[in-house]
Amino acid sequence: MLELFKNKVLKNPLWLSVSEAAKIGGIKDKTVRRALKAESGLKFKIINNRYQIELASLVVYLHRSTKLKNKFFEHGLGQYWPKENDHKK
Repeated sequence: MLELFKNKVLKNPLWLSVSEAAKIGGIKDKTVRRALKAESGLKFKIINNRYQIELASLVVYLHRSTKLKNKFFEHGLGQYWPKENDHKK
């Protein structure tokens, strides 16, 4: 499913601040800033000395490691998605 996000060009992408990206991901601001400096594949732009991060690239980044994926599903936006076993009932 993530393959859909990786190469898709969106007409109107959602742009998030560092703090918004951290809240959605269930991680700390510092983790997002480290990812931006490490050139981890996050798509971003800088407006008025503020990072704006594309939501789709954030979701792809959060699925790269098990630790980040677990944080996303336990503390971030992923906690609102149905679990794989829930929709089969």
